[in-house]
Amino acid sequence: MTSKLLHGGLATVFGGPGFVGRHVVRELAKRGWRVRAASRRPDLAGHLQPMGAVGQIHAVQANLRYPESCLAAAAGAEIVINTVAIMSNSGKQKLKAVNVEGARAVARAAREAGVKRLVHVSAIGADKNSNSAYARSKAEGEAAVLAEFPDAIIIRPSIVFGPEDEFFNRFAGMARMSPLMPLIGGGRTKFQPVYVADLATAIVNAAEGKGQPGAVYEIGGPAVATFRNLLDETQKWAGRDRPYFPMPFWLARLQALLTWPLPNSMRPLTVDQVRMLQKDNVVSEAAKSEERTIEALGVEHPKSAAVVVPQYLERFKPKGQFAHYRG
Repeated sequence: MTSKLLHGGLATVFGGPGFVGRHVVRELAKRGWRVRAASRRPDLAGHLQPMGAVGQIHAVQANLRYPESCLAAAAGAEIVINTVAIMSNSGKQKLKAVNVEGARAVARAAREAGVKRLVHVSAIGADKNSNSAYARSKAEGEAAVLAEFPDAIIIRPSIVFGPEDEFFNRFAGMARMSPLMPLIGGGRTKFQPVYVADLATAIVNAAEGKGQPGAVYEIGGPAVATFRNLLDETQKWAGRDRPYFPMPFWLARLQALLTWPLPNSMRPLTVDQVRMLQKDNVVSEAAKSEERTIEALGVEHPKSAAVVVPQYLERFKPKGQFAHYRG
């Protein structure tokens, strides 16, 4: 089979240097695509270069708030993948500007550039009627994408884990520093964590024609777990044993309000994230029955958190990452 690299197959990944984007870039490069990694700060995308051959991966500047930069990034590409999203408003980066109008700009650019396939990464929980601004923005973004590019494939993952994730790392860090762990809403919310490399494989498979045009796929890992289960496992893998402080949702919202002046990176949770915790984040029965899952996109044996996460949470252990080498 002729390599895509030899015949010049080009894929553009918006958000290429990001958490999900970098794994998508790696998967595309492994399959022989030339990859254009579009980002607001291409000067910070040097970590992508070793993922491919010399000249195979090229970082370019693109800002979803400026449609002309999206069109320039999509020009000449066969496939476009959009992994860009924000969880909350920050400075000029607003939910509507990035998750809705930015998604629309990418889809319009893909259509005008004559791109064959577009894959847009959304999130399980996207709902235009949600009380969460993030969930509403993701649903509006999906609608905007399909209005511009009706054959686009929408990918909705549950929480995504991997070495750079903001879930397991965040709570492991909290267990290291705090004497108590907050058990929000009794820890009953259900999640279906998916490994970022498995998600990237599903995304690239969809971009290469595996998915059904215009369909919405819900992507979860092999196991459903409650928030309490995930905190228990996080503490075990990080070598910690902090007691839990039961925190009802109303108290979690109050805490989020009181910490509102702080930067988002310093806040335990935002009000919007508390709202999202009030709803399960798992693959729906409809998606399973209609075969709109990770297995339908060619990932038959997705990895569980128990296989991957302990390796990168070892650094949070009380005696350090390499304590076991010292006996």
